Amino acid sequence: MQTQIKDELESVMYSYTIDSHRLEQENKLLKETVKQLQNEIKRFKEPALMVCDIVEILEDRAIIKTPNGNRFYVNIALEVKGLLPGDSVLVEQKNLTVVEKIRNNRRFNVEKFVIIEKPRLQWGQVGGLAKQINEIREVIELPLLKPELFEKVGIDPPKGILLHGPPGTGKTLLAKAVASSTRSTFIEIVASELVQKFIGEGAKLVKEIFQLAKEKSPSIIFIDELDALASRRIEVGTSGEREVQRTFMQLLAEMDGFKSLSNVKVIGCTNRKDILDPAIIRPGRLDRLIEVPTPDKEGREEIFNIHTGRMTLNNETNVGKILDKMEEFSGAEIKAVCTEAGYFAIREDRVEVCTNDFLKAVEKVKQQEEEAKYLEMFG
Repeated sequence: MQTQIKDELESVMYSYTIDSHRLEQENKLLKETVKQLQNEIKRFKEPALMVCDIVEILEDRAIIKTPNGNRFYVNIALEVKGLLPGDSVLVEQKNLTVVEKIRNNRRFNVEKFVIIEKPRLQWGQVGGLAKQINEIREVIELPLLKPELFEKVGIDPPKGILLHGPPGTGKTLLAKAVASSTRSTFIEIVASELVQKFIGEGAKLVKEIFQLAKEKSPSIIFIDELDALASRRIEVGTSGEREVQRTFMQLLAEMDGFKSLSNVKVIGCTNRKDILDPAIIRPGRLDRLIEVPTPDKEGREEIFNIHTGRMTLNNETNVGKILDKMEEFSGAEIKAVCTEAGYFAIREDRVEVCTNDFLKAVEKVKQQEEEAKYLEMFG
């Protein structure tokens, strides 16, 4: 009997010991969880650190540039070593002391904001611009393909060109065709988007664009709507205007910083040459100006033949009459006419496109242009 009681007592004591050990483990785990949560709460209460760039190191202090472009002369924490101009750092917001160097993973983030491609557009696909094609081949294609010719003669070719003229006349096509003929990387930037989207970042993005172009050379930087970035400088008022000026000055600096015979060329494009700052088109920058006008009748016919090359036209199609109706049409409008004429045939379940289809398409494109102009004028 005593033995049985003893065994029962030992069993109860053992179970209590096990339970006590388990409770101690749970208590320890709960304490660790509480400590982690307290640290997390403390971390959440800490003020946010600001990301800045080092401009210059002066002994134990630094000149930094904040995201809005302002510069400050600040202290560097003792544990922060090996800083160089251009490094990205974290600074505390009260007195902007540099507290930590961060790894700069933003290089070539600009690739998200530009169009990068290897065009396959051939010169034969560009119609009505024979004179412009010859000029652009001399200025862009020849230096990229045969730089030794210029070295032997002892002259420097232009670093870039400006294509100017009405919308839709083929400026982008010319740039893509020369990129294709030289097997260059085509980097397309829309200047208006650059200055609108990236306040505080424009100058840095321009620098990265040129670094990217050098990495992917031979390359052509195509800047569309250049007038949005490079219009005549006026009294700088708002922070947005100051940012445009900083971005423009960085563009000029980058263009001055590479050689004429480098594997990077710049092609600017604008519909408003009259408002450009003279600094961008002076010798040594975009010093070859190529006008791309609305095509004449011969040019319209060439463009029309390119866009109808794969279409099945009715044998009685009156091309002369169609071309007369498209007087003052740009290349883009002629292409739109061909597309709309094809749709008129499809709607009537035909594969042949006739004169009437093209005439109706001309009227439709004219109407669309008038509506677009009205909306632009009156919103």
